[in-house]
Amino acid sequence: MPKNTNTPGHSRLTKLNRLTKQHKIALAGVATLGAAALAFSAVPSDAGTTTTDAASSAKVAYSTEPIKGVRASVTDQLAGASLKTEAIQAKADAKAKAAKAKADAAAKKKAAAEAAAKKKAEAARKAKKAASRSSQRVKLQPVAATTYANNLNGWINHALAIMKQKGIPGSYNGLYKNIMRESSGNPSAVNGWDVNAVNGTPSIGLLQVIQPTFNAYHVSGTSTNIYDPVANITAAANYAAARYGSIDNVNSAY
Repeated sequence: MPKNTNTPGHSRLTKLNRLTKQHKIALAGVATLGAAALAFSAVPSDAGTTTTDAASSAKVAYSTEPIKGVRASVTDQLAGASLKTEAIQAKADAKAKAAKAKADAAAKKKAAAEAAAKKKAEAARKAKKAASRSSQRVKLQPVAATTYANNLNGWINHALAIMKQKGIPGSYNGLYKNIMRESSGNPSAVNGWDVNAVNGTPSIGLLQVIQPTFNAYHVSGTSTNIYDPVANITAAANYAAARYGSIDNVNSAY
């Protein structure tokens, strides 16, 4: 059967091919139905009648462009939707990141404030404690130095004060009686005739102490001069305490 290029069906398909993509999508189904309907009404150029066989054997010519257009449109829509979803997700991620950064900054600021407050409280506590100690501390009143007379009574009392500090036993009476027996109260007295003098170490001072004994029992804080009254008394009392228990137990030469 010769091609009939002027059939209504062919003309309609040709026009559809020139439509825009949007129109093709909308009219794709209509074009297909129209082409099928025209196949049944097509009349051969060399026959006067139309048979059912001829109509059924006629080839329908239509374009596949509308189908391709539909696929392309769906792909474009899916791609667009995907890009839109990605954009929304990116925006949400950025918002979440900003919120987290803000929360972290707030937490850091809070921690710094708490640390500063704790440090300030600790400083205040220490200051309060120091103030409390200061208020409880007994204020030492300046004590005038005790002065002793430069005589036998003053020397004995001074020596007793030092002996008390050092834990050396002895009494005023014990010191006095031994001083009077040994030197009669003369701090410059020297025995030049006894056995110590013969051995080259004469007895010296108020309590007639030889130099080796003075050196061995010298009391710290006193003069190192054996003729010094207080130094002589304290050294002799220290020696008597070590040998006899106390200067009070000495009743003769020692």
